[in-house]
Amino acid sequence: MSKKAWGGRFQEPTAPKVEAFTESIRLDVRLAEVDIRGSQAHARMLARVGLLTGDECQRIVQCLDQIGQDIREGRLPLRIEHEDIHMHIEAALIERLGDVGRKLHTARSRNDQVATDLKLYVRDAIDRVDRLLAELQTAFVERCGKDLDILLPAYTHLQRAQPVVAAHYWLAYCEKLERDRQRLADCRRRVNVCPLGAAALAGTTLPIDRRQTAH
Repeated sequence: MSKKAWGGRFQEPTAPKVEAFTESIRLDVRLAEVDIRGSQAHARMLARVGLLTGDECQRIVQCLDQIGQDIREGRLPLRIEHEDIHMHIEAALIERLGDVGRKLHTARSRNDQVATDLKLYVRDAIDRVDRLLAELQTAFVERCGKDLDILLPAYTHLQRAQPVVAAHYWLAYCEKLERDRQRLADCRRRVNVCPLGAAALAGTTLPIDRRQTAH
C-alpha cells in the first residue's frame, strides 16, 4: 500500500523514476520558514476555535520551531520520497508528536497550504527588495549633497542638449526607483491575502476562523 499523502488508491510503492521526476525538495526547501509560520498560525487558530487543546497547540508550535531550526542547521535529512518541504515538515512533526502532529492538518489541504507559502514567500521577498531600493535612494540623495557644483551634459536623441546639475541627475534615479517601489507595493497588496481555509477548493464545514489565521 502506498504511503503517499495522495496514494490512498495505490497498492504498490511509487516507482523510483516517478519519485525522481516529481520531487521538488531541492527547490522548495527555501519555503521552509514560511511553511512553518503558516502552520503555526493555523495551529493557533485551531486552538482558538476548539479543534485543538491549548496543550496540543503549544506542543505543535514548539515542535515546528525546533524543526525549523533543524532545517536551517542541516540536521533534517531531505528525502526524495517526501517529495516537497511541506511533506518533510509534516513527517517530522508526526514522527516527534504522533497523533497530535497529525491534527495540524485539520481543516487544511495541501492546496491552500502551498498557496499560502508562496504568497508569504513573495511578500517577504518584496519587503527585502523594497528595503534595498530605499537604501539605494538614500545613497543617491547623500551623493547629491557632494555634487551640487558639478555640471553634466544632458542628452536628447543621443546628442548633448542642456547642462544639468549632477545632483538633479542623481535625483532622477530616485524618482525611477520610487516608481519601482510603487509597483512592488501594488504587488504586495495583491499577494497579502491568506488562502488558508479554502482547503482543497471550496472550504470546509469545520468552524474555522480565517481572519484569525490571517492575522
